[in-house]
Amino acid sequence: MTISERFAAAFITGERWKLYISGLGITLEIALFAGILGIIIGTVAALMKLSTTEDGKPTILNYIASVYVDVIRGTPSVLQLLIMWFIVMASSNNGILVASLSFGINSGAYVSEIVRGGILAVDKGQMEAGRSLGLSKAKTMRYIVLPQAMKNVIPPLGNEFITLVKETAIVGYVSLSDLTRVANQIASRTYDAFMPLIGAAVIYFIVIKILTILLGKLERRMRRSDLR
Repeated sequence: MTISERFAAAFITGERWKLYISGLGITLEIALFAGILGIIIGTVAALMKLSTTEDGKPTILNYIASVYVDVIRGTPSVLQLLIMWFIVMASSNNGILVASLSFGINSGAYVSEIVRGGILAVDKGQMEAGRSLGLSKAKTMRYIVLPQAMKNVIPPLGNEFITLVKETAIVGYVSLSDLTRVANQIASRTYDAFMPLIGAAVIYFIVIKILTILLGKLERRMRRSDLR
């Protein structure tokens, strides 16, 4: 077969290009839901890891968050996905929900370290200033420290989302027809793995490149605002 015939078999015949678009939609849907969940879980876990008693000792919440981060970061994401699918949510047939929860919990462990680093980067005088104004520790963290920390962590959070998009390539393990699985399915039908897999790789590259460009523009805008 010629290159044009292989291309036609992989993308044109039977309107297979629609399968790639559908698979990309599932990939982005899971990444978006998991990203939002990861930010929520990660922010809470970061605050838990920073919680201390009045005499500066770690609280129980601190230990719980530390165990969560260690376990999630110390085990493969594909294994976590399979545990979520076959054990935790074995009664659910909603693969997108299961995958979103699994990747969201996984991402939360990494986001927690990003957010914690952003909070620690804020000058300690900000907390002292808030307390001197009569605000509680929680309110000072919420209204003064966190807004400044979030401005610092937006770029690395963007990078985490880009990583998340690529990590979703394993959702075929739970029978979801994402972009990678669609490419494999078409390869099995055409008996030609080259064109479908290369096509999927190009689509991933374009999506990641667009996200990278948008993230770069956001970082430049934030730097300009800091200079004012």
